[in-house]
Amino acid sequence: MNQYHGGLSIISCTSGKSFARKIITSINEKSKSETHLLDTDEINFANTEIKTVLNESVRGKDVFVIQDVENHYKGRSVDENLRALYTVIGACRRCDANYITAVLPSYPYARQEKQWGREDITAARVAWELEGDLGADHVISIDLHNPAIQGFFRSAQIENLKGSQVLIPYIKEEIKNKADTVITSTDLGGAKRANYYANSINCCVAFTFKTRNYHKANTVANMQLLGEVKDKVVYIVDDMIDTAGTLCRAIGLAKKKGAKQIIGVTTFALLNNDALKKLKKLHKKNFLKRLICTDASYIPSKILKENSWIKVVSVGEYFAEIIHRLHERKSVGELLG
Repeated sequence: MNQYHGGLSIISCTSGKSFARKIITSINEKSKSETHLLDTDEINFANTEIKTVLNESVRGKDVFVIQDVENHYKGRSVDENLRALYTVIGACRRCDANYITAVLPSYPYARQEKQWGREDITAARVAWELEGDLGADHVISIDLHNPAIQGFFRSAQIENLKGSQVLIPYIKEEIKNKADTVITSTDLGGAKRANYYANSINCCVAFTFKTRNYHKANTVANMQLLGEVKDKVVYIVDDMIDTAGTLCRAIGLAKKKGAKQIIGVTTFALLNNDALKKLKKLHKKNFLKRLICTDASYIPSKILKENSWIKVVSVGEYFAEIIHRLHERKSVGELLG
């Protein structure tokens, strides 16, 4: 690998194309040259194997590979999306790309970052697979479930972007009375995030404590709210909404404590299983006023049209600025705070 990265090339796996198009649009607005999405073919064999073919040269290029591993709307699992990413990175390496960056808004297996029993720390295994002889030189993600995941990387550099960079400005714009506003989390693990939002917005903060049943997936055993939310507009902030079980319990608890209005805020609205159905029910009961999320994980336009109470704030321009600066070898520190 040379010190000079080479010309900019952007490739997207099939599940990442919606997000990739937003990034390219923003990059072209910043740059004088016209960047396009490189032509590739993602081939799926009858036995479920995946292969990616590059139809344009990447020799000597600075390549950014964009993939949304949580995009399941075309029937792809996290593992299939991750394998597709590996095939692109491998093809770029074998075709003599000079520098390869994997752009993974949602880091795969991020919630499997510690060992509770006889199990693998799969988040670490993903890091080892992403880097290495045929891996990426650099990884870009956003709101890692645990920042300690960065320590799993030994050779590749990793940038952990912050959803708060776009979510906090949006929340500030819609808040009418800061004294009437409270930020809270869905658990003590998110207390630091809630406190950061509250300090940035200059409003009050409350904390939610939960205990999980680790013998069952996505199961909360108990939850308590610490702080005053009576007659307040409450923003419940979390990094992701998976099945929405935790968020729904937090909403119910805040409402029981007398919250005037409740708004959910998250970077990743994964909305798996019956999450959307549960949240829609709370919205109809006027428990949940609105859900604010980013496009770091894909939500089909059909769902957004049918559920106008879901507001998507784009991080496409944010990622584009990071990519532009990295390619130009400029500092990104001020964008990671």
